Amino acid sequence: MRRSGFYYHEDFLKHDTGSGHPERPERLQNLLQYLQPTETFVSLIALTPRPAEIGWIELVHPASYIQSVQKACKPDLHFLDSDTVVSEGSYVAAMLAAGAAVAASEAIMKGEIQNAFCAVRPPGHHAEREQAMGFCLFNNVAIAARYLQQHHGVEKVCIIDWDVHHGNGTQNAFYSDPTVYYISIHQHPLYPGTGVAHERGAGKGEGANLNFPCPAGYGDVEYLDIFEKQIAPEVRRFKPDFVIISAGFDAHHRDPLASMEVTETGFGTMTEIVKSLADECCQGRLVSVLEGGYDLEALARSVEMHLNKMLE
Repeated sequence: MRRSGFYYHEDFLKHDTGSGHPERPERLQNLLQYLQPTETFVSLIALTPRPAEIGWIELVHPASYIQSVQKACKPDLHFLDSDTVVSEGSYVAAMLAAGAAVAASEAIMKGEIQNAFCAVRPPGHHAEREQAMGFCLFNNVAIAARYLQQHHGVEKVCIIDWDVHHGNGTQNAFYSDPTVYYISIHQHPLYPGTGVAHERGAGKGEGANLNFPCPAGYGDVEYLDIFEKQIAPEVRRFKPDFVIISAGFDAHHRDPLASMEVTETGFGTMTEIVKSLADECCQGRLVSVLEGGYDLEALARSVEMHLNKMLE
């Protein structure tokens, strides 16, 4: 059994998005209530993150943007775009979410744990350099990737994003960078409308961006075929020094915001594939960061399966 970290902080629940919003505190409340009685949870190393240092966030977002998010987080609900809401506790939650991704990466590089899952909110992969969008404030996985490169000398990072929505923010953060390979499998057309197949990177980064836009209705068979026949060979060719998963579970057949047919078993097998690639390429260095997943039961069961495979 592996030493797998589980990062969570109760202040993630203080990110209030208002009544009826799909990205709500209950996502994590229900997840913890579901996991805590299980053998899976007992086997994990429970860790509490601290807020990210401003300098870490500035590896991806300018200081002016960070300050604008902080100022927007007041007692009343405030919309940063049509569906991205902040409140008094949102800034601290967002700093903790980025801090969790960094702390997990740090602990793995130091050999304290072998891999980790970060049960965070708000999510991050839609966050652009100077624009909050799609429920996201700071781009957690992008910050972790840059932290690894600048603080640990990690040369090449592969980010695999299986959230059902394309991670436009992550793609744009590294679109001209050959040292970070961003791979996304997502439903298309669906929010945010990016992530078509010909978006392969630009300049020196051409060929280090790979999208699999999939039609509604794809399930385990189609997803696993893409992972085994197309994603895995690309990861092996790139030979990353660290692997990060943008782990959205909204491609689940129960999810209300999409129309895919993936099951918990499918997410488990995807985890096995990515974990084996990390073993093969980079001594198993793997961080998974929660993105979407909006059916409470489906999210909890999918994360449990994901964690079981991380532990094996």
